[in-house]
Formats: sequence, structure tokens, C-alpha cells
Amino acid sequence: MFRAACVIGLCVGAISTALAQGYPNKPIRLLIGYSPGGSAEAGARPLARVLEPLLGQPLVFEYRPGNAGGVAMEAMARAPNDGYTLYYFDSGPLTVAPHLSKVGYDKLSSFTHLGHVCGSGSLLVVHPSTPFKTVAEVIEISKREPSKWSYGTSGVGGPHHLSGEYFKSVTGAKLLHIPYKGGGPAMTDLMGGQVPMLFSSLGPAVGAVKSGKIRALAVTSPQRSQAFPNVPTMDEAGLKGFDSTAWYGILGPAGLPKEVVAKWTQALARAGADKTVMEQISATGCDAGILPPAETAKKIVADYEKWGRVVREAGIRAD
Repeated sequence: MFRAACVIGLCVGAISTALAQGYPNKPIRLLIGYSPGGSAEAGARPLARVLEPLLGQPLVFEYRPGNAGGVAMEAMARAPNDGYTLYYFDSGPLTVAPHLSKVGYDKLSSFTHLGHVCGSGSLLVVHPSTPFKTVAEVIEISKREPSKWSYGTSGVGGPHHLSGEYFKSVTGAKLLHIPYKGGGPAMTDLMGGQVPMLFSSLGPAVGAVKSGKIRALAVTSPQRSQAFPNVPTMDEAGLKGFDSTAWYGILGPAGLPKEVVAKWTQALARAGADKTVMEQISATGCDAGILPPAETAKKIVADYEKWGRVVREAGIRAD
């Protein structure tokens, strides 16, 4: 009996000591929904470097690729809500995927949203042999020759496909979608002249644009990209209010303790005030801008509604 009481006392003492140490008192796993070396990791690395001293613990990246970030999102919805497993996520699994197939989570109630980190539009690029010098010419010529022109993307239902269909819906441009199995093959075919234009990620296009192998016409984000400061936005090109932006943020499972939420929102706010870190993230092609949890949730709802309309109107179906 005495021995049992000692054991119980030791256990209670250990828990009390852990609680007294505060959060976090051990390394934090940060899920990445893609393979190493991609755009998700590129933006997460500089953010992690500034967050680790603010949190007092290392962030250990854990890669869970599959289903365009959906595999990691499903895992996150089932993760322990102790603050030691979080997700550097992209918006697609929350704002687009539920319109394409059944998912095992709710965009808001299944998670604790900690903040928006950065956003990236698509880049409309064309082969130099095409007659397109401006967005207006893409619209005009494609309407005049509706069976001639197409655009490529990294795949069905991805952010660039959504950008292309959104562009068609607001302009009436006549363009056939050509889906590829990734952005790399799509860019290769664009440079080779097999497809006339792409809605593409920004990062992979930098070298090809600078070398003149392809021509950039516009970005689909509301502001010009720091990676392409001389390329106009769709809004500047005449499509007022045009905004097609995929973005990254950090979330945890539903029910994260208030202490965890406070620690992370404070750390993210301080990271957002660090100009050097924000510039490092923006240099990856994802324009940095920290938003607090409430604004992040509002953005999710607004994007969910917008992309739902685009998916329905375009008749997009999952592969």
C-alpha cells in the first residue's frame, strides 16, 4: 500500500513538474504535406529558424506527402491536442479539396488555426512564339480562335488549375485545360513549345523568364510578387479585384490549450515583425504576411466559398 502510494505520488509529482515547466518543454513536430525540397519546406525553413528561439524548442519537420497535402491534413485532425504535433499547411485541402471529394475533417471545427504565414498567386506565362504580349491579348485572341489555344497546369484541382478556370470565368477566355502530372513536366513542355501557356508556380519559372525562354504576363495575387516585381497583377492588367492565391499557415488539432495558442500567436506575431525573415520567406516565391487566428479563419471561409463556385461552374472533377 505504501509502495503504491509512493508510485502515485511520483507520477503526480512528474506531471506537476512538467506542467510547471510550461509549454513547450520538448521538441515540436511540424508536419509538411509534401516531399522534402518543395515550396512548402522552402517557406517553412526560414520561419522555423526564427520561431525556435522564441519557442525555446526545436521544430522537427515530418514529411507526410500525398493527396496534395490531404494525407497530412487527415492525420492532423486525429493528432493529440497537446501542441506537440502541428501542421505547416497549404490552403488547398481546406478550401478546394472538400468540393472535389469527401474528406474526413471540417475546415474549421476539426482544427485550431494559429495563423496565416504567406501566400502565392499563380504566374501566367507563355511561350515566346505565341502572339500574346498582354493578358488582354490572351482574352481577345482566344475568343477569336476558341479551338486553338490551351493552357497547362501541374494537375486537376490544384491551385493553378483553379487560377486558370477562375480566369476563364471572369473573362470569357476560351482555353482548354491540359493537366500534367506535376509542374516540372508542364514547364518542360512550355519551354519546348508543346503547350502555349501555363498557370504556374512562381519559383520554378524564375530562371526561364530571366533567360527569355518563356514570357511572364501577370501574377494572380492582389499584389505584385517580390520574385517578379516587374510583372503586373491581373488587377493591374484590367481584371479589377482578381485574386487567386494559394497560401500557407500553421494549425493544430481542435482543442489546443489556450497556453499553446497564446505561445504560438505571440511567436508568429514577433516573426512577422522581423523584416529579414519576412524577406527570406518572400524570396521563395510565397509573399509573407502573418495573420492572427481569427483573420485566418475568415480567409478560409471566404476562399472555401469562392473556390466552391469555381469548381461547380467549371465542372471540375477529381482525378
